[in-house]
Amino acid sequence: MPSTIYVTRLLPEPVMAALRERYRLVSEPTEGHIPTDEELRAGFAQAEAVICTLADRIDAALLSSAPHLKIVANYAVGYNNIDLAAAQARGIVVTNTPDVLTAATADLTWALLFAVARRVVEGDRWVRTGTWPGWAPTQMLGHDVSDKTLGIIGMGRIGQAVAQRAQGFRMTVVYASRRPVTAPAGVAWNRHSLDEVLRRSDFLSLHVPLTETTSHLISSRELSLMKPTAILLNTSRGSVIDEAALVSALQRGTIAGAGLDVYEHEPAIHPELVAMHNVVLLPHLGSATQETRIRMGHVCLDNIAAVLGGRAAPNQVRSG
Repeated sequence: MPSTIYVTRLLPEPVMAALRERYRLVSEPTEGHIPTDEELRAGFAQAEAVICTLADRIDAALLSSAPHLKIVANYAVGYNNIDLAAAQARGIVVTNTPDVLTAATADLTWALLFAVARRVVEGDRWVRTGTWPGWAPTQMLGHDVSDKTLGIIGMGRIGQAVAQRAQGFRMTVVYASRRPVTAPAGVAWNRHSLDEVLRRSDFLSLHVPLTETTSHLISSRELSLMKPTAILLNTSRGSVIDEAALVSALQRGTIAGAGLDVYEHEPAIHPELVAMHNVVLLPHLGSATQETRIRMGHVCLDNIAAVLGGRAAPNQVRSG
C-alpha cells in the first residue's frame, strides 16, 4: 500500500507525475487553487507526508490534526511559514529546498537591478502606448551599473551568487553578514557593518531569511543612510522591508528606486508602490523557471522518500 501524500498546491507536471506514480494523493491539486483552512486540516489529517509552499501557514494547531504525519517538505528554501518547534515536538521532520534555486533567484535579482536602473519597464510601457516620439538626448535617463558599488545584506548561497555576477560589471562588492565569507580567487568582497554597507551602496540587494531579527531590517533609519541615487532590491522576504517606510523614502527622494519580488503583506501590495514609476514590481518570481521549479519538486521527493524509508532527510531544518 503506497504512502499517502498531501500536496497543497499544483506543482510542475513532471513532479506531479512522479508523485502519482509513487504515492497515493489525498486530492489532486488544481491550477490556482488556494486550499482553505478546512482543506488543509483534512489533508494533514490523512497524510504521512505533506508538500507545502511558503504561502501555506503550518502552525501548531494544524500539525496537531495530523496523527500520521512524518514529514513536511517545504517547497522553498525559506521556512518561516512553519512552526518548527511544534513540528519538532511532535517528531515531524521539516525539510526545505536549498541550492537548487540559488542561480534562478540570483539571476532574477540582476533582472530587477537592470530593470530599475535602466527604466526598462517604464520604457516598454511608453513604447506600447504609441506615444513615444523617438530618440532624444535627455530622454528617460537611468543609472550606470558598471563600476558602481553593489551592497549585499546576507551573504548566504544566493547573496554570494549575486556577488559573483557583479564581477562582469567591474563592481565593488560590499556586504553585511553574520560571518565573513571567502570570495573566489582574484575577487574582493569587503565585509562591513550594516550601516556602512547602506552608506556605500549604489545598489543594495537583500538576501536574508525572515526571522524576528530581520523583520523590518530595512526601515526609516536604514533608508535614511542610503544614497539619494541608490536602488533597493528585494528577492528575499517581503517583511524584511518596512513597506510604509519605503514608500515614504521613495516619495521624498531619500532613495532613487526599488525592485521588489516579495511584499510585506503578500499578495497585497502597498497601493503607493503600484503607482510609482521608479519601482519595478514582480509577482514573487525568484525561483520561477521551469528547470528550477522541477528540481525543487524532486528535492521534496528525495526528502520524503528518505523519511518514509526510515532514513535521515538530506535537507532537514530544525528550530533554534
